[in-house]
Amino acid sequence: MASRILQSRIAIGCSFVIALVLQTIPWPGIFDVLRPSWLLLVTCYWVLALPHRVNVGSALIVGLLWDLLLGSTLGIRGMMMSIVIYLVALNFLVLRNMALWQQAVIIGLLSMLLEVLIFGGEYLIQDVTFNPLALWSGLINCVLWPCYSY
Repeated sequence: MASRILQSRIAIGCSFVIALVLQTIPWPGIFDVLRPSWLLLVTCYWVLALPHRVNVGSALIVGLLWDLLLGSTLGIRGMMMSIVIYLVALNFLVLRNMALWQQAVIIGLLSMLLEVLIFGGEYLIQDVTFNPLALWSGLINCVLWPCYSY
């Protein structure tokens, strides 16, 4: 029993490490706006699959690590990931029972919400401009979700 719990924690941790690496790999200039939010996809998957192991606290930690890797203002992505994952965790039973295409649309909308929330948090602290092309990553996440969730 203890080895199974350890194996599941290692699998969850490895998936987050891979998602962090994929999230921070630089993309060519024009394609950077099409980068999927790997951390959001991985965190949403684990919250829907194992809500007792991965929750809002996990999202906060992953978001803080994301801030550290990017060198941005510490806490912005952690707080915003926590807000979005709270919405997922609050409704995980409803989301789990939806059709796959409905889940994909909701994940896409949550991805767009995350982009807007991150912009809002950074706008309060420093002078940044919003790039509406960044919302295309929500569409990419919407397309990737059915492939990712199986």
